[in-house]
Amino acid sequence: MTETNKKETSRREFLKDSGKIAGATALASSISTRAYAAENNTVQTVLVGCGGRGTGAVANSFSLDGKNIRLVAMADVFEDRLNTSYKSLEANYADKMEVSGDKKFIGFDAYKKAMDVLNPGDVVILTTPAAFRWVHFEYAIEKGLNVFMEKPVTVDGFGARKMLELNKKAKAKNLKIGVGLMCRHCDARGELYDRIQNGEIGDIMELRAYRMAGPTGSAAAGPKPEGMGELEYQIRRFHGFLWLSGGAVSDFLIHNIDESCWMKNDWPIMAEGSGGRHYRGDNVDQNFDNYNIEYTFADGTKLFVRGRTIPGCYNKFASYAHGTKGLAVISTASHTPSKARIYKGYNMDKKNLVWAYPQPERNPYVIEWDDLLNAIRNDEEYNEVERGVEASLVTSMGRMACHTGQMITRDQMLNCEHAFSPDVDKLTLDSPSPLQADENGKYPIPLPGIIKKTEYAVKK
Repeated sequence: MTETNKKETSRREFLKDSGKIAGATALASSISTRAYAAENNTVQTVLVGCGGRGTGAVANSFSLDGKNIRLVAMADVFEDRLNTSYKSLEANYADKMEVSGDKKFIGFDAYKKAMDVLNPGDVVILTTPAAFRWVHFEYAIEKGLNVFMEKPVTVDGFGARKMLELNKKAKAKNLKIGVGLMCRHCDARGELYDRIQNGEIGDIMELRAYRMAGPTGSAAAGPKPEGMGELEYQIRRFHGFLWLSGGAVSDFLIHNIDESCWMKNDWPIMAEGSGGRHYRGDNVDQNFDNYNIEYTFADGTKLFVRGRTIPGCYNKFASYAHGTKGLAVISTASHTPSKARIYKGYNMDKKNLVWAYPQPERNPYVIEWDDLLNAIRNDEEYNEVERGVEASLVTSMGRMACHTGQMITRDQMLNCEHAFSPDVDKLTLDSPSPLQADENGKYPIPLPGIIKKTEYAVKK
């Protein structure tokens, strides 16, 4: 077997095995459902959640050469967001767009109408804020649909438990489920993982991860505009509110946390952390402006994570693994290209460079779609939900540690009784939001050391 074949075999084996998490029992598929829909080999998709990431996910699926894939319906709570997404996709991929006017659905029940357009074995793309993930996943399973869902897949223990329980049904139906932690599909990181597991940097002693930038997404949310409903406002600025997205930690830091845990080939069991709010002006979101998380693995190894969204500061967007023999660069300046490499010692000087993945790299946002569609067409076992839940749960564990000022274990996070939005499946645009502002338009924020059992004050 050539070195390349060895690498690809190892990569495939890891992707197959990495969905298993501690304490989760794998269920054998009891139903073998042939998983591509139309006899002409066309895979039909619908998009549920037409924001930037949803539009990007569709574009990624369209970027694959030789894949007969079509978008046939779209759904969003907001018409303007759907129309913007449609125009962008139509302008660039008109030959793959088959979304007629009556297949554009608006409202909180739009996800059902869009999925009803599909046949069993087609693909639904779930890219709404994470609060709605379990609701939409449940209906996709009922309809027998394969799924691509964005990260995070949950933002609290309640959602994690729901997703794990629902996934038993997805496995029983042999559904193929991809989760948008695309770094796991990166060729460069995949080879780096193999090299680390083969001992090329020695035993891992410490990992470090950074995402330090200016204001990102809608994490900094100003006052609600006059005349706009509370719920609509929060959904439009979803990065600013914990119940919707898990805030800046869950939505922005999850990739660096996940890729670091991958290299360690383990998940941390506890976290402690700190953070704070600075230069807030009139912003009313629930985020801190900086986060520092210390994760501990069962063997005592540490993962240090630093996040910051303050303008004018030194920026850093990278992950590293320190071993007894040297340093591995997991990512360099963003999610792609990784530019993975290994140095002897800890100084990243050219003279110390031992290995570097050749450039250019394939785009992992596209590779993850290639892997999912190949599994669908070949009817191969493919389910990333458990790994997605674990990555989301570990990220939430670090967030809660920062927000409460307490040490939080994985099991505490999984079993935490504070559900941010337990009745999210019952929401309409006229519903009160699960999070309410006070008389001054301010929302409850984390108060570490004062509020210790929940991430913000919860009204009884």
